[in-house]
Amino acid sequence: MLELSEVTYAPATVASPILRGASFYAEKGCPLLIAGSSGSGKTSLLEVISGLSSVQSGSIFWQGNAMSRRQRRELCGMVFQFPERHFLGLSVSQELRLGHRRLESEREDRVLQNVGLQNIPRNTAPELLSGGQQRRLALAVQLLRGAEVLLLDEPTAGLDWSIRTDVLNLLSDLAQNQVLIVVTHEPELFNCWESRRLLLQDGRLTQMTTLP
Repeated sequence: MLELSEVTYAPATVASPILRGASFYAEKGCPLLIAGSSGSGKTSLLEVISGLSSVQSGSIFWQGNAMSRRQRRELCGMVFQFPERHFLGLSVSQELRLGHRRLESEREDRVLQNVGLQNIPRNTAPELLSGGQQRRLALAVQLLRGAEVLLLDEPTAGLDWSIRTDVLNLLSDLAQNQVLIVVTHEPELFNCWESRRLLLQDGRLTQMTTLP
């Protein structure tokens, strides 16, 4: 289980804290959906959890143990809103193998099967994939890293309705084995999703009982 306890985040470039005493938990088996308007701090929240940014105060725990920023970077895998902007490999296979001295083909096959890319030619350039396939490839990269916590920033952004449904189904399946946290400014797109839901507003997290 991942737990945030009274986390405050206040970068020097802003006048007031972006996060004010954020506290919640997330666990395997039930994805956590965090909704908030554009500019509410959703991406900053994921960056803090993933260790890309430092907390001003408060703690982040994994399985009851406080985690350092470095430990969070190892534990978490972040999929950005437009993951194609962060691809570095010239092919699907190269993208998957970046950062690995040795990657067993069986493990690569298994991960691609898990994200539904088993039929994609490995020499395909990432920019030639559809939007949904690019989301899947970004997830595969994080799974190969061994990320136990998946953090997704607007995973349905720019996708048409049919692809959105496929991506949401995939994420629901992945949540059975990974802690999964999704942030979005369009919570209505997740009406069919079984999840816990929080609202981020004015730097504070509150329970969201119904979707707008």
